[in-house]
Amino acid sequence: MKRTLAVFCLAVLTALFVGASGRPPASHWVATWTSMPQLTEPANMPPAPFTGTDRVLDNASVRQTAHVSVGGPRIRLRFSNAFGGSALPLTAVSVARPVSGAAGVSAVVPGSVVPVTFHGKPSTTVPVGAQVVSDPLPFPVRPFENITVTTYLAHGQASLSITSHPGSRTTSYLMAGDQVAAPELPGATPVDHWYFLSGVEVLSPASAVAVIGDSLSDGRGSTTNGNDRWPDVLASRIPAAVVNQAAGGNRVLQDGLGPNVLARLDRDLLATSGVSWAIVFEGVNDIGTAAPDAAAATASDLIDAYDQILTRAHAADIRVYGATLTPFGGNTGYDSPEREAARTSVNAWIRGHFDAVLDFDRVVRDPAAPARLLPAYDVGDHLHLNPAGYRALGASIPPGLFRAG
Repeated sequence: MKRTLAVFCLAVLTALFVGASGRPPASHWVATWTSMPQLTEPANMPPAPFTGTDRVLDNASVRQTAHVSVGGPRIRLRFSNAFGGSALPLTAVSVARPVSGAAGVSAVVPGSVVPVTFHGKPSTTVPVGAQVVSDPLPFPVRPFENITVTTYLAHGQASLSITSHPGSRTTSYLMAGDQVAAPELPGATPVDHWYFLSGVEVLSPASAVAVIGDSLSDGRGSTTNGNDRWPDVLASRIPAAVVNQAAGGNRVLQDGLGPNVLARLDRDLLATSGVSWAIVFEGVNDIGTAAPDAAAATASDLIDAYDQILTRAHAADIRVYGATLTPFGGNTGYDSPEREAARTSVNAWIRGHFDAVLDFDRVVRDPAAPARLLPAYDVGDHLHLNPAGYRALGASIPPGLFRAG
């Protein structure tokens, strides 16, 4: 008995010592920036002459900015061909520091350019429907740093179906020829879209928060090149990475702009590196596009879908926080008594069933007219928020929800 007690005490003391030893947690690959892949609509294709009759970006380069959330000593890049109609041949890729550290600029700091390799090679081809991850790069990044990624396609992608993220709220640049090492791109064509680049990962002990959402998380109404969406605000307040897997027009139940949430959950949440938490802030478009007499049924289907999201995320040990749906009273397309009743019933369910609740509805609604946004937060369409509204959402989230363990 004495020996058993001694062994038990030794085990307890060992556990206490290790737990209090101050050893840093092990580093691992974690997503620090993402752009949700979508099929590019005709209006968001690269402008002439970068879209031809049967291919895009033939002998052309695209330079793009990514705004990381957590830092680390090494990074690697992800490129997606999820919606491409042909293989995506990446001839050369580089990463660099933008001039002045700014987002959405075409010039990079001379001497900062680092070539990207794939299994030790400068080029790779991404099969149809696939993605590719680069080799680890000796390119340390700081939290909230902007980095520049330049991609050259010697022969373009031989399809008019390509993968992009239209709602970048960040300016990219297109230019003929191989520009991966060019410090400046005089005369380049600016576009506010991301093409092919779908993620940046960093070697870090941090975990990630994945935001599953629509235009209210993608940042419609935020400042172009300002990185002031509410997920950006949250990232500035917590030690975890925050990755934005949202897209304007997206829906939970049916395809819209991008596949529905139930279809994209594996790719955008469960397969994203290092995710420990998810925030689900989506459903407004499902209710807003439903016929008024179908709004109640849509609310019921949304609740079933949220339950599925919880079940699938919990199986991967991911905690899921539900954000209540914000008001749309006065919006030309969405406002109706039936849709408001559906929003109210969905919010009542959200408040009682997620691992934690982010009550965005209460943060931004007008106390004098709860079916409407507070005028100070309304971008003007009575649905989307201005930067002040996004700051209010990001500031309302308790940082303690994202403590490890």
